[in-house]
Amino acid sequence: MREKGTFAIGVLASVFYPVTWLFARRTTRGLENIPREGAALVVLNHPSYIDPIIDAISIHEYGRIPRFFTKHTLWKIPVLGRVLDGAGQIPVFRGTSKAGDSLRGADAALRDGKVVVIYPEGTLTSDPDGWPGAGRTGVARLALANDVPVIPAAKWGTKEILDSRRRRFRPFPPKRVRMLVGEPVDLSAYRDRPVDRELLGEVTEVVMARVRELLKEIRD
Repeated sequence: MREKGTFAIGVLASVFYPVTWLFARRTTRGLENIPREGAALVVLNHPSYIDPIIDAISIHEYGRIPRFFTKHTLWKIPVLGRVLDGAGQIPVFRGTSKAGDSLRGADAALRDGKVVVIYPEGTLTSDPDGWPGAGRTGVARLALANDVPVIPAAKWGTKEILDSRRRRFRPFPPKRVRMLVGEPVDLSAYRDRPVDRELLGEVTEVVMARVRELLKEIRD
């Protein structure tokens, strides 16, 4: 079964699939942990700006259409803004009075049974060796507010294609990119507790620890 897409999804796929075939030799394991139907929150590390393309294609090949948090300024680009809307992407208004709207948009997507992908560090991984640092609590807020599977995942190899911090793009020869998707994180022990800063920090670290474990597995 494949989730029904839109014209905008078709446009993005027609661009992204050739890019990934050209620059990456991908192997993906564990996609069966993402439900074929219904909502899920997929939590990933973020070593390169090319990650959303690689991650989107991997999840789309599996039959689901991922929704990503995307800078709101991209909506100002002619045509692209309409494509992003049609693809159901979630605008992020950082540093503005609308900063909280991104989580509300993600909540709405999850309530509507969609797959939402989140990079909990909120920016590129800063560690020179590529290990994810502390996550922001938005991932915990979404996980606790929505009774949906929280799926940890990790990828390795995209930084070899595009090292965003050094502004180094090396598409050829194609690089090996590995992704490992884990089983849902069991958060049942946290769901009956009052949501406060301590709880949000604990849940965030539980999820991030699992992402790091998966990353270690594919790097070893």
